Amino acid sequence: MPDHVHLIFVPRVDAKKLEVFSMARIMKAIKGASSHWINRRLSGHGRVWQEESFDHVVRSSENLDQKIAYVLENPLRKGLAANREEYPWIWVTERFRGVGKSVRWEK
Repeated sequence: MPDHVHLIFVPRVDAKKLEVFSMARIMKAIKGASSHWINRRLSGHGRVWQEESFDHVVRSSENLDQKIAYVLENPLRKGLAANREEYPWIWVTERFRGVGKSVRWEK
């Protein structure tokens, strides 16, 4: 998406501390690394991302399937591509490749 990013992931366990990586730690790492990369590519400097993020905890597989479908269909609903294969900024693991293809979205 031109003005935001959707991510769906399962936090891993920090083996050194034997605890789940926090959302704040994960987002700080993603935003930090991507900000540096974007600024290098655009010969820019400064803030790229807003500080806050809007996170949701998914508690069921049905809800997860709906969230994945929403993310995968978002560029199509916004008119950025005619199908998923045309949109170059989607990456999904093999496990979820078929999720959401039969979901119908109301306009």
